[in-house]
Amino acid sequence: MHSDDSLAELANANAAPFLPDIIAPGLSVLFCGINPGMRAAATGRHFDGRGNRFWRVLHRAGFTPQEFRPENDRELLQHGFGLTTAVSRATARADELSRAEIQAAAAQFELKVQHYAPRFIAFLGKMALAEMSGKRDIQWGLQSGSFGGARVWVLPNPSGLNRAFSLDALVGAYRELRIAAQLSSVAE
Repeated sequence: MHSDDSLAELANANAAPFLPDIIAPGLSVLFCGINPGMRAAATGRHFDGRGNRFWRVLHRAGFTPQEFRPENDRELLQHGFGLTTAVSRATARADELSRAEIQAAAAQFELKVQHYAPRFIAFLGKMALAEMSGKRDIQWGLQSGSFGGARVWVLPNPSGLNRAFSLDALVGAYRELRIAAQLSSVAE
């Protein structure tokens, strides 16, 4: 016979790891990864993978005054930025998600974006937006449409698995968004 405590421990051990959003109403930019990596979900910290370049790129592009560590991910809110994922299920690689799984998450994810109303939703990679919107010809940068009322920007994924973009190329792409976000806040 198991005690209540040992049953709770067993249930927690078998529960899927969960990565909480770092989000608040009215953010300048909500960065959206496709889904959590296994390490990030296990630690509860965004972009906690050893090879992920997100924090370095964010700092070098001018979003943060210093390079944050994953354990300081909540500090992004103080700068007007947030973090979320399009799909909550953690995987070792994003290509482990099915098209149907991403499409099934679309309506709820769009409602989340509407509720929190960031000025920009920045998709990290094209995959989530392509599946959620049904569009296949997605370019990098600012998109013509909106998503959940937010302006849409597509950035290269900073994953260490994405070797198509150098650190400098990532920084340049992210800097363009930072400048656009600053200009949009001045215009308001």
